[in-house]
Amino acid sequence: MLSILYEDNHIIVVIKPDGLESQSGKSFAPDMVSEIRKHLASHPQDIHKLTKETSTASKYPQPPYVGVIHRLDRPVSGIMVYAKNPKAAASLSTSLQQGKIEKWYQAVICGKPVDNNGTYVDYLKQDKKNNCSRIVDKSDPESKRAELEYKVLDCIQTEEKDPQYLSLVEIKLLTGRHHQIRVQFSGHGTPLYGDGKYGNNEKAVRKSLALCACHLKFKHPATGKIMDFQIKPDTGAFKLFSKSND
Repeated sequence: MLSILYEDNHIIVVIKPDGLESQSGKSFAPDMVSEIRKHLASHPQDIHKLTKETSTASKYPQPPYVGVIHRLDRPVSGIMVYAKNPKAAASLSTSLQQGKIEKWYQAVICGKPVDNNGTYVDYLKQDKKNNCSRIVDKSDPESKRAELEYKVLDCIQTEEKDPQYLSLVEIKLLTGRHHQIRVQFSGHGTPLYGDGKYGNNEKAVRKSLALCACHLKFKHPATGKIMDFQIKPDTGAFKLFSKSND
């Protein structure tokens, strides 16, 4: 069932579960756009009702409009905003390009950063063929600047035969590069828990990626009101920190 945080005639704010694509995919597997369309079709609002012109022009109405503004990788969960009409989509897309949509994440990383607060600035190169990115030298003509801020919220030691330190970190993205958080933390020696692609850990493939878009802040495309949404991740590896804080 679709988890909705907010909805009006212009936007819908939802929580994307891990394992679901944030936009329409090429396969027949469920994705967020199709799930939102099903919701809108079953809960029609004035903006989605056919006008006389459209109803006479076609006996087959188009599916409800869903504008994709930003994306989350398939294994990442968290808050997303979608537009319900082209005007709202254009406004939100402009805000995103201007860096006016603020996004924070929480992640569980293997190990502990040297500093409890810090900024990572790297240059990433995307390999579209293999669907991955890597840190390269700034001089590489295909490199793109990647910057994020992080803060360590908690650190624990797991109760396993081979115990390891895990850190709960809050991350603010200042740029939006392909697999940015995963690549940068792995490149700095603290890969995300459950990351089989960048963690170099075969066991990680069987675990959920501990990365959640937990905080989203933006200006409403119609009213100009500041919209601020937050959730607290509490599944998978995040449960370990819930226990430590009890």
